[in-house]
Amino acid sequence: MDNPNSPNAAPGKLEGLLVKLDEATTHLARSRAFAKPGKVSLVFDLTRRVLLQPGGCAAIEERAQALEEAGVFEGTDWAHPLILVPSLTPYSLKSPVADTVALEALSELRLLAVAMGRYPHAEVSSEQAHHFLAQVLAMNLALLFSAPDEAERVQQGRLAGVSRAVVRHLADRIGYEHVIDQLIAEIWRILAQRPILTGPVKQMITQIAICSSNPEIDLGASGQGAYRLVSSLFGPTEACREDPGLAVYNERLAAMDQRRLQAEAMGCARAMHDTGLVSAYHAELVRFLLKQGDQLLSEALGLSSTGRDCLLCYRGLVHALIQESVHADTAQAVYGMALMLERGILYNPAMGPALWRQVNLPLSRTTREQLALAFGETASPRARLLEGVLCVLGQPLGVGQGNNPTCQSARAISMWSYSDPDYLLQLLVWAARDDEIIMHFEGRPVSSVASAGGLADELHLDLDAVSLILVPHLDRIYGEMGRLCEDREGDPHRWINPEFHGWWCGRGFRINVDVATGRLKDEETFLRHFYASYHPFYNGNQPLIHPQPAGIAFTDSAARFIGWHAISILRVGLDPEDVMRVYFFNPNNDSAQDWGDGVRVSTSGHDERSGESSLPFAEFASRLYIFHYDPLEHGALANVRPEELQAVMDRVHRSWGADRLPTVDLQAGPAEH
Repeated sequence: MDNPNSPNAAPGKLEGLLVKLDEATTHLARSRAFAKPGKVSLVFDLTRRVLLQPGGCAAIEERAQALEEAGVFEGTDWAHPLILVPSLTPYSLKSPVADTVALEALSELRLLAVAMGRYPHAEVSSEQAHHFLAQVLAMNLALLFSAPDEAERVQQGRLAGVSRAVVRHLADRIGYEHVIDQLIAEIWRILAQRPILTGPVKQMITQIAICSSNPEIDLGASGQGAYRLVSSLFGPTEACREDPGLAVYNERLAAMDQRRLQAEAMGCARAMHDTGLVSAYHAELVRFLLKQGDQLLSEALGLSSTGRDCLLCYRGLVHALIQESVHADTAQAVYGMALMLERGILYNPAMGPALWRQVNLPLSRTTREQLALAFGETASPRARLLEGVLCVLGQPLGVGQGNNPTCQSARAISMWSYSDPDYLLQLLVWAARDDEIIMHFEGRPVSSVASAGGLADELHLDLDAVSLILVPHLDRIYGEMGRLCEDREGDPHRWINPEFHGWWCGRGFRINVDVATGRLKDEETFLRHFYASYHPFYNGNQPLIHPQPAGIAFTDSAARFIGWHAISILRVGLDPEDVMRVYFFNPNNDSAQDWGDGVRVSTSGHDERSGESSLPFAEFASRLYIFHYDPLEHGALANVRPEELQAVMDRVHRSWGADRLPTVDLQAGPAEH
């Protein structure tokens, strides 16, 4: 690979490449629209080669205006910088598709030219470009400081050098202090949602720590804001403030009296509940306190009276779970344990025996290999899985689907943890011990082994331990249930969802899309039924008892249709500003999203609980396409104001329904992804 930092790089190589690039750009600019796709590939190829040379990024930045005016972005999302989303740039920069990497690199260097005042752009101001690039750097900080990992080397090869060169150039031009500010804000936004999989966040905090300790990087005022996050992982208390290492910390614990141990316990608990992150020092403290009494253990877990009572009632089980699952490399088990005890689910008669079984569960060879592949071998597979169990039981709304088209399976795991946790543990036993799950569809057994396949051709490993083991089985079963409904008229989710999720899924079903044609149908009736079933002003103020599966038409920030997506409706109620909102679970890894046309999903500030997303009722209804309800509950269909219904339908027609009006004949109906 051409190394841009190599002292042996040919001094004239960049100049020669730039001559060729300028010629290719001129040819592209003179080409007619129909001929541009055939000529732009040469520009992309030369751009990649230039970016791998010393000074290549600066040279492309100088040519950004000429390249855009020549048409390199025509016909792509990058043609309109105002609709670009910073959180999506890691996927483009790490793409194995060469042209995608080139497009993203060209786009970032174009915006850099705008931000620096070199290129007065018609659509975006220099301030907007600067803010966007600061977010891009925050999202891609690992490319700035970390060496390429195995995934990058295998999937991208020399393309990884292009992405890293661009990110380094952006940081040099914009300044590291802006990176850290944006990164800190982004970390807190993600942590507010309390995800189970905290590895990416911990990696970002580690990068902040590296920056903080580098005397060549001036963080300015950002350094103070960074301290709170860095200390939560590397020094949550006075006894480990300077990050002395676990061996030294254990020596200090052994020398402490009761008062100092209590201060340590309270300090660790504060840091954990403040961020949702657990330091390796905290894990060592919890293990040490097993022999010091339950009062100190309760303090270290940060328990309320509910959690303390549960700890005392199930003391032997809690101690066994800590002994088996809490280690320096599985520290998040401490937070999962604390939240599980706070939920009080151990008082369910089945949970105690189910967790004892989990503690002693023999894992199949396949399960052990999967866990080792995803998480490494620094902790045993049993400890990894128990950590995942505690986190899923403590954080039902922290489950994520990762980079997989398996939103139904992630939703189901969350719903079972929320409403039926002992059933979730039973499924996990079958999957982890027997490598097979058998569920039933209308009385017919459906085996995960015998099923033909699910929506995911290949499972990405960016999942929590429980999801990693369960999702392959659940995905195949869900797909097989769909195949059993192939000869039925209408949407198969009408029959699949109640059989797959459980008895508490409503048997009533509504959809506003015709499956055969993909066109909108019965919009007003659909909305009236939704209001009658879920809106407290129209359903007799009946709160939702169990989470209900639903499907949304997912749209991007330009309100364009992306695909069908599975979510679950958790509750409906007034927020502090007396706005009626739908609170829902979105298995996407980041639930704060812009769905276009003014529909911005909120995850905090409107009375959301950790892990919940919310939207005003009418805005949520404008993206809904299927929902379940109890057909024996009767709502007031006729009382919904016509102007409110029309406003919702107008939002549909301006977004995902724009090409689905009754006069349009689409070939494919919906299928959740």
